[in-house]
Amino acid sequence: MIRTLQDYKRYRSYEKTRHGLKALVLQDPADKFIKWLRRYELTYNSKGILHLLWPLCWLRFRKLSLLTGISIGKNVFDKGLFIPHYGSIVVNSACHIGSNCRLHNNVNIGASGGNHKAPRIGKDVYIGPGAVIFGDIEIADGCYIGANAVVNKSFVEPDSVIVGAPAKVVGTEHTHWWEKNGLNLQ
Repeated sequence: MIRTLQDYKRYRSYEKTRHGLKALVLQDPADKFIKWLRRYELTYNSKGILHLLWPLCWLRFRKLSLLTGISIGKNVFDKGLFIPHYGSIVVNSACHIGSNCRLHNNVNIGASGGNHKAPRIGKDVYIGPGAVIFGDIEIADGCYIGANAVVNKSFVEPDSVIVGAPAKVVGTEHTHWWEKNGLNLQ
């Protein structure tokens, strides 16, 4: 959780490094969204003078949310959020998602049927396009969730490949998504 200016700088430095040259030269809308999400988290969680700025950051964050079609609550993602394509992403504010998560478009992560408990997803998780994850469930570290998977039960075995509707494990993959993309995040 981002509470200080140092936390914010650490998160943003880490995420800029992950996005590579694209983030430094031409800032795409998804990266701009992540930047303002982090600024909103900083101002909302901090104390003192920074906290007074949170309404302004929220307005900018909300505008980018509407423009990109991305709806993510504050303090949901740990550092290293990566969104390669923007559009129609909804993540419930009660979720908790670990570091180095890759989140594709048309993803919906939320609660189920009036229940306020939402998924807890580990670190280094790849969530493919169109995946739907809902309910009071847990996804282990290093899992791959395939395109259009419907996940409504827990998968606690690390490095599982989860696909289908309803979702099931079809194998294991011990290479993290970021290693396959030539990134060094350790």
